[in-house]
Amino acid sequence: MSMSQTMETEEDLLTCLHIKFYHPLQISKDLYGLLPVGTRRRHSADDPVRLGRDTQSCSYSLVDPRVSRKQLALIAYRLPQNPDLLFSIQNLSQRGRLCVNSSALGFLERMDLPDKALIRFGEYEMLILRESGEAKASFEVDFDVLAVPPSRETCSCGPVSTPVMDTGLMNHITAEIRGLGPQETDETLICHS
Repeated sequence: MSMSQTMETEEDLLTCLHIKFYHPLQISKDLYGLLPVGTRRRHSADDPVRLGRDTQSCSYSLVDPRVSRKQLALIAYRLPQNPDLLFSIQNLSQRGRLCVNSSALGFLERMDLPDKALIRFGEYEMLILRESGEAKASFEVDFDVLAVPPSRETCSCGPVSTPVMDTGLMNHITAEIRGLGPQETDETLICHS
C-alpha cells in the first residue's frame, strides 16, 4: 500500500465523545464559561483529555473553586484486532471520589468507559456517550449542558440504562412485608412503665 492509502483522511468519520453536564447551580453561576458548549473539538488520540479547574494543565476547565485543579482524564486506546477507538477514565483528584455508573474511583484509579456512562464528582453529573468512528489518530469531543440531572432520566443503580417500567409487583410485595409488622426494634429507646 502506498503512504496515501494508509494515512487518515479528512473524510474518515471521527469517534465522538458527547459529554453532557449538569450541576444544580448551573443557572445561577457561569460554571461552563470556559467549555466550548455546542462546538465539536478535535483531539489527538495520543493526548488525554483532562478536565479540571486549572486552565494551564487541563484541556477543558470548569469555573468552580470546588472542582479539583485536575479532576479527571479521558484516555483513548485501541485493542488488537478491534477497529474501535475506546476510552478509559482516570480520577486525578486527590481530595474527591469519582463515580462511574455505580463504581467509585479513588486517586489515580482508572476504568474502561462503556459506550454510555454516568460520571459524578462533587455536585456535577456528566453523561458521556461514545459515538463510533473510523479514524484512529484523532477523535472529537462535543459538550452540552442538560436542564435536568441525567441520573433522573436513567437508572441510578448499576450501569446507565433505559428506565424500567414499574409493574406494581414490588409495591404488592412491600405491602405484604409491611403487614407482618416491624422486623427489628430500636435498642436506644428507653421504656418507662
